[in-house]
Amino acid sequence: MRPLGYMYKRVERRPEGLAAPAVRDIYSLSGCISEQFADYIPFWKHNGFWLFDSPAKLREVAEAHALSLDGLKLFYYEAYEREYDREKRAWVSFEPEASFGTAIEPPAAKRLEGYDITTFHAHASPECSPLSCNSCAATIRTNEHCLLESLDDAKGILETDRLGPCEPGPYRIIAVYSV
Repeated sequence: MRPLGYMYKRVERRPEGLAAPAVRDIYSLSGCISEQFADYIPFWKHNGFWLFDSPAKLREVAEAHALSLDGLKLFYYEAYEREYDREKRAWVSFEPEASFGTAIEPPAAKRLEGYDITTFHAHASPECSPLSCNSCAATIRTNEHCLLESLDDAKGILETDRLGPCEPGPYRIIAVYSV
C-alpha cells in the first residue's frame, strides 16, 4: 500500500436510499455523501494525491480560511499500488500529480476501518465510491462504515466486475484509517 494523505470529513449516517441495513455511516474517501471539511482545492495546499500531507497542514488551511473542524473526523488513506482499468481488465500504474509536492507524514497511530473502492476518472481528486454513491453496498457485503473487510475482497470485486453499472473508472482500492 502507498500513502495518499489525510482528510477531515463530515461523517454522515447511511442515506435512506442505500438498501444496506448493516451500514451505519459512510467512511468512503469520496466526498459525495460524507463531505470533506471544505472545498479545499482552490487553496492549492493539497499534495499530488489531492489530499494533505499531515494533520498540521489541514489545520493550517482551516485556520487560514476560518473553517471549523469541530465535529469532523480525521482520516488517513493509503492506496493499493495499482489502479484497475475496467475496460482493459488490467491493473495499471498511477502516480501523484508531479506539480504538487508530496511528502506524507505517517500517523503515529491509526486504526484500519476497511477498504473503499474509489473512482479517479480524471486522474486527479477522488471522485465517487461505488459502494456508497452507486449503492453497490446493497448487493456487496460491507462493514458498518460501508467499507470492505479486506484488500483481497476489493481486488476480487473489481477483477470479477461485480460493481455493475456505476461511475467510470479507473478504480483505486483505498485503505481507510481513523486517526
